[in-house]
Amino acid sequence: MTVIQDQRLLPDDEFRGGWQAIKIPDEVRERLTAQVALSIRIRSAFSFEIMPIHGLIVLAGPPGTGKTTLAGGLADRVAGALDTKAQFIAIDPHALTGAALGKSQREVSKLFDQTIPELAAQDLCFVLLDEVETLAVDRQQLSLDANPVDVHRATDAVLAGLDALTRRNSNVILIATTNYPDAVDPAFMSRADHVEVIGLPDLAARREIITDVLTTLSREWPPIRELLADVEHFASRSEGLDGRRLRKTIVSAMAASIDIAQDPAKLGREHILRAISRQTEDTTGAKPKAVA
Repeated sequence: MTVIQDQRLLPDDEFRGGWQAIKIPDEVRERLTAQVALSIRIRSAFSFEIMPIHGLIVLAGPPGTGKTTLAGGLADRVAGALDTKAQFIAIDPHALTGAALGKSQREVSKLFDQTIPELAAQDLCFVLLDEVETLAVDRQQLSLDANPVDVHRATDAVLAGLDALTRRNSNVILIATTNYPDAVDPAFMSRADHVEVIGLPDLAARREIITDVLTTLSREWPPIRELLADVEHFASRSEGLDGRRLRKTIVSAMAASIDIAQDPAKLGREHILRAISRQTEDTTGAKPKAVA
């Protein structure tokens, strides 16, 4: 099993589209872009001993908030802003773990000492470490009785490998994502140049997401456009849903009946409200609100 889950040259149209599709405040996009650009600038001008910048950005937050999509978009945005050749590599964290004693430690060491440096031999390289809690488990929360020593050593290997990679390859930017920041080893988090928490969408973001979905669907089934008049109502009812779940909920409302599934143009306001109500009940445990 290869540890490289995705590899592509930048710029990339898919990443650019994803960057725009994630509904977060513009100041967050600007802050992330500036932080990465600054890291590249500082690391090219100073040694690590003078300026201990690791080139590591951590995106933390609940599942479904678009962290992985945002990571790809961020890489594309920075490469475009700097007008430079670059590549993007996504690492499969599950390919680095195994039952064999010492396997995780060996694979992690190989990743940082050999695989990434070889791939990043020349141009700027963005490396996505998705679900980094899989690799850098908080050692303080582990018990040697319940967890094999290999798990502890794998985290040690991540930290050692990160430090070595930082010193030798200033053209590598690591973007790590985690759904569970409390499960990530504090020593890894302390090495991050910046940690950005991507929370659940607020009312304005939910409004944008719902508008985006309905507008897209209306291109195929024009009557759906009439539902845009109820976006504010849909948004106010969907508090607590992550962006991915909210998009799926609007689409799944068309499964209210076989009749609507066969002709989505028949989708109505009440179908969307019922779908949202079911999802918010599943998320919060609250009783669904009556459809008004």
